[in-house]
Amino acid sequence: MIRYALVCDEAHEFESWFASAGAYDEQARRGFVTCPYCNSARVTKQIMAPNVARRDRDETPAPAPAAQPAQDVVLVDEKMAEVRAMVRALREKIMEATTDVGAAFPEEARKIHDGESEARPIRGQASFEEARALIEEGVEIMPIPPSPDERN
Repeated sequence: MIRYALVCDEAHEFESWFASAGAYDEQARRGFVTCPYCNSARVTKQIMAPNVARRDRDETPAPAPAAQPAQDVVLVDEKMAEVRAMVRALREKIMEATTDVGAAFPEEARKIHDGESEARPIRGQASFEEARALIEEGVEIMPIPPSPDERN
């Protein structure tokens, strides 16, 4: 396991653990490493000091633990599987009931809110700042939860 100090393009600092340096690289390439504060996938590693064991102390190293027999591993329990299924179903309903306007979402949402465009349910992309501005203007929006399948 390796721990990285990370920062997003909005300067939010956080840490995360990865199975290996290669695992971080692959997850970052696929957009799976996201900021826990703003959900930005534009994340980079920060410089951090390595954790190096000191040998100038008189401490005797602890003996290595005895090998443990392999155990079954459960990543998702039954309750969490139900939650994942509900999120998946919610996303499907949203996708079926809305029109994708892509990056034009903020502009189109304002037009609908102001009565300049036909009222209809839409979805699309908006930056954190654009979403905040829409909410401050009284435009009713909500983030769509990511599909559990997109992050695995």
